[in-house]
Amino acid sequence: MSVQATETPEHDMHWEYAVPITTIHLLSCLAILPWCFSWYGVVAAALGTIVFGTFGINLGYHRLLSHRSLSVPPWFERILATLAVCSLEDTPSRWVANHRLHHCHSDDDTDPHSPRDGVAWSHMGWLFRRVPHRKSLAFLDRYARDVLVDPYYRALEQHPTAALWIYIAHAIGFGIFGLLLGRWISGDWAAGTQLAASLIVWGVFVRTVLVWHITWSVNSLTHLFGYRTYSTGEDSRNNWVVALLAMGEGWHNNHHHDPASASTQHKWWEFDITYYAILLLKSLGIASDVIQPRHMRQKR
Repeated sequence: MSVQATETPEHDMHWEYAVPITTIHLLSCLAILPWCFSWYGVVAAALGTIVFGTFGINLGYHRLLSHRSLSVPPWFERILATLAVCSLEDTPSRWVANHRLHHCHSDDDTDPHSPRDGVAWSHMGWLFRRVPHRKSLAFLDRYARDVLVDPYYRALEQHPTAALWIYIAHAIGFGIFGLLLGRWISGDWAAGTQLAASLIVWGVFVRTVLVWHITWSVNSLTHLFGYRTYSTGEDSRNNWVVALLAMGEGWHNNHHHDPASASTQHKWWEFDITYYAILLLKSLGIASDVIQPRHMRQKR
């Protein structure tokens, strides 16, 4: 498999991540150009943050694959994982393995993104440092074996550029949709081209950057600022600003206290939008075996 460790020094720049992250940030700056603006694009960015961030990352990568807090049919699980891939936040098995490592060694030397090493490091700096053993088959087998047994997720590891091509394909899809929609609305291919550009810039590039920084804020800000309801042996905190932006992921101290739970809402006012989405899926018969918070399980 392509995930075997190499002889690359531990502290080299991780170009595989640094180049796409830098490129997408630069491309998102096109949003300042009037020609790249449309309200359709802004709406696409807002809705995309929910679809690709809340459903893809929060629900798919985090609560479903990493913590197995619920069960869904395999076809729906792969849809959620593909949405997450379209956020360009790594393959399912690598994301899961690094997150489980974080929980096993939170805020100690082995934690991949502890703010004790600096807020910039925990927010995004850790992604730029190549650590070969965290891409090795042994590491993935230890922390994400249950993910790798799925042929789809294993194929994403065996073909290193597959995730990038999925991201490019979905960007092209946004462009084609914008081109046809603009042509249909105005009857003008030039207008269609302009709408296509705005959907790609806002609905893909800006949205990707938004999802990135929202996710990264959970790694950084919720280990620095906020209140602690539970003594968990590390620095996790409940941060209402991050919770609002990350649809419930900011109640991070609650999550570290009870990572198996599908919900991070332990008080009535700690709103967890991602959990409400899980309950909606349960009511539709798609989700099952939804794990409630520990205090509710103990009460039962």
